Amino acid sequence: MRIAYVTPFDARNLTAQNNWSGTGYYIAQSIQSQSIPIDYIGPLQNRFPLQVLSKCKSRYYSFSRKNYIKYVDPLILRNYARQISEKLDDIESDVVFSAASDSIAYLDCDQPIAFWADATFANLIDFYPVYSNLCKESFYNAHLVQSTSLEKSKLAIYSSDWAAQTAIDYYNADPEKVKVVPFGANVESNKSFDEIKALIESRPIDQCKLLFLGVDWLRKGGDVALEVAKQLNRSGLNTELTLIGCQPIDQEPLPSYIKPLGFINKSTPEGKAILYQLIADSHFLILPSIADCTPIVFCEANAFGVPCISRKIGGIPTMIRDNLNGKLFDQDADSNEYCEYIYNIFTNYARYKELALSAFNEYESRLNWRVSGKRIKELLLSIA
Repeated sequence: MRIAYVTPFDARNLTAQNNWSGTGYYIAQSIQSQSIPIDYIGPLQNRFPLQVLSKCKSRYYSFSRKNYIKYVDPLILRNYARQISEKLDDIESDVVFSAASDSIAYLDCDQPIAFWADATFANLIDFYPVYSNLCKESFYNAHLVQSTSLEKSKLAIYSSDWAAQTAIDYYNADPEKVKVVPFGANVESNKSFDEIKALIESRPIDQCKLLFLGVDWLRKGGDVALEVAKQLNRSGLNTELTLIGCQPIDQEPLPSYIKPLGFINKSTPEGKAILYQLIADSHFLILPSIADCTPIVFCEANAFGVPCISRKIGGIPTMIRDNLNGKLFDQDADSNEYCEYIYNIFTNYARYKELALSAFNEYESRLNWRVSGKRIKELLLSIA
């Protein structure tokens, strides 16, 4: 079996722009690790006239304070389809496999088509700010593109039950071709169980170290994480909160136990080493998102035996299982509930160590690219 791997970005380059935070690169690596040869089809070019048209439409709709989503425009996607078809003529592939579903919506080819996505458009609309208040054109196009790609594909693979169920319920996709395969961790760590156990043992028992890792302070729940850290310290539990990726939106001076480090570039060896060490040193990753699909940072935290704390939102419940690799709270839960859980776990440190080891086991058993790649191979072979 040979795969034609379709991405609008350059999936061979981990740091390429719009490379889905590196996920497009790791998807390819997970497939190749299963001894499946890949022909890369991408990056796809947005031709100059279409770039001009997109900018004009975006400006036009901005006057009425509406959002325009250019990448669901049929003109752009039909152009993508032509580029893909031209490249397919020069290779011998058995399956066309796409990261996300929009690029292949208008593709006509002899090979079966499959895609791997983290959401449907029905999931995204009015869930993320950029997909809110859409102009009618983008709203219509988004649903049309999603329906078309689902009809065209032999396999519709999603990274969460939330997304998969929406494909079936909202778009009437055939349940037989809708599958769930979680993404893996975008980290290069091969630590053994004994190494993780030693790492967990090395964490301080007199200070609870929380880590917030996200670029969108409000959407990722940074305000809740900050309040939890403050409240835990007020309750007598010595707590430190390290912030990576963004600065807090807070008018008051930050307490000394809040450590804002800003953005850390993990595409450099130095940045990667710093980030990995910060994750490994933490007791919990706290990311109480109000909107998220399947944040890969949870897999990355589990790779170092770090349990995750978040909300029951989007695709997160597929990744985090209560008391196995973390804890999820209801959307309307207040900071007291988070604090009570963290306090009770941390002050019973034997219980914390069990949870941390269990988190690593969840990573080893289902939240890594090796396991995901093996399952993807099985699915693609079923349609090749």
